[in-house]
Amino acid sequence: MDFTSDNSWGAAPEILAALAAASDGPALSYGDDPITARLAGRLNEFFGREVAAYPVVTGTAANALALATLCPPHGAIICHAQSHIAVDECGAPEFFTHGARLVLLNGKDGKIDVASIEAALPDFQRGIHASKPSVVSITQASEFGTVYRPTEIAAIANAAHGNDMTLHMDGARFANALVHLDCAPADITWKAGVDALSFGATKNGALCAEAVVFFDKAADFEYRRKKSGHLLSKMRFLSAQLDACLENNRWRIYATRANALAQRLAKELASIGSVEIAYPVEANAVFASLPDDVAARLREQGAKFYDWAPSSGGRTLVRLVCSFATPERDIGRFAGIARGP
Repeated sequence: MDFTSDNSWGAAPEILAALAAASDGPALSYGDDPITARLAGRLNEFFGREVAAYPVVTGTAANALALATLCPPHGAIICHAQSHIAVDECGAPEFFTHGARLVLLNGKDGKIDVASIEAALPDFQRGIHASKPSVVSITQASEFGTVYRPTEIAAIANAAHGNDMTLHMDGARFANALVHLDCAPADITWKAGVDALSFGATKNGALCAEAVVFFDKAADFEYRRKKSGHLLSKMRFLSAQLDACLENNRWRIYATRANALAQRLAKELASIGSVEIAYPVEANAVFASLPDDVAARLREQGAKFYDWAPSSGGRTLVRLVCSFATPERDIGRFAGIARGP
C-alpha cells in the first residue's frame, strides 16, 4: 500500500513500448528527429494553437528554466508559500534566474488569489531599491490537491499583466486538474492568460519527461536548456514519452484513474469518525488528519505515506497520493485498517 507519491510508481506500458520503438534504428540527435517533430504537432493540437514546447527531464528543470526565461536576476517571483518552487526545488529557481527573489504568499487550500498578490505589491514600490515584481507562479493542481478554476486563473493573469508581470503555471499534475475541471487545455492556459506552462508527464505515467510550453515568444529558452544540460542528444526518448502520453488521450485515461481512486479513498476515510479530510479532493491527492495511533497501525501493517505536518494534539496530517497504477484493492485495505477492528 504505497500512497507516498505518484512518483513512486513505474511507467505506463504504452509509454515503455513507445521508448522501445524509439530505440529501433538511428535518428538525428538533439531534437532533430521525427518523433520530436511529431510531438510538436501533437502539442499544437492539444492546446488548440501553435505553441513553443521544449522537452526536459525533470519538473525542477522545467520550472526553473521557464522562470529564468521570464524573470530577470533583479526580479521577484510571487508564489504560494507551500509551492513546489518554494519548498521542494533546492533553490533551483533562484539559481537559474541568477538571484531572483521568491515572494511567498499564503492562501486558502494551497492557492493564491488576486487580493493576496495586490497586497504584496506595495512592498516593491521603492524603485531600484527593491526587486522588480516580474512573474506570478501558480501550481495546477496545487500542492494541497486543489485546482484553480478558469476564472481564478484569468483573474490572476489580469492582475499579473496589469502590473507588468507574466504568469507561469507549474503543471506537474496538469492532467489531473484537467480531468477534474473537464475542460480543454486551452481554457486553463493561454485562453486564461497563462504565458508559460511546465507540463508534467512524469507523475502521470511517464518515466521522466516534462515539457516547457510557451504560448508566446520563448526568448532565449533554447540556450538555457542547452546550458543547463537538458538538451538531450537522444531527445527522441524524451519526446517519445510525451508523444505516447498525448496519443489517444492516454494522459486522460491515466489521470482519470488516479483521480477516481483518490475520490474513493477520501470517501472511505470520511466515513470513519476519527478521520478528517483536510482539503477538497480535486485531483489525485487526499490530505487526511489521522489519530496518531491510527497512523501507526497503518504503517505497522505496511502502508506507506508522508506526514504533511508534525503530530499535534495526538493527530497527524498525512498526504495520500494515488497514481494511474495504484491497485484498487489498496484503497479498501487502507480504509479497513484505518477503521480498525
